[in-house]
Amino acid sequence: MLILGLLLVAGGALLIVAAIFTAEVTAAGQVELLGTEVSALLLFLLGVGSGVAILFGISVTKFAAKRQLAKRRETNKLHELSDKLDRAEAERRRDLDEDDRDRPRI
Repeated sequence: MLILGLLLVAGGALLIVAAIFTAEVTAAGQVELLGTEVSALLLFLLGVGSGVAILFGISVTKFAAKRQLAKRRETNKLHELSDKLDRAEAERRRDLDEDDRDRPRI
């Protein structure tokens, strides 16, 4: 999801940059964008669409980053608890071995 969000932001930004640097008004009064004639309405809708893509991309990226951070914290906590359990188990085995040595053999 993080990659999807970044792609949406990049796509929206790329469309805005392309519109800024390649938009020209032809002799017939039409707007030409990336070599294609577009109407004023389509140019407006492209701008709105790229703005929505950027905002949605930022939202998705933010959500995905929070989710990954929470998952990483949970994984770290699980590793920490697993290490504690391993240490406690090793100590319990060591105590049992010491108890076996203290018992008299028959």
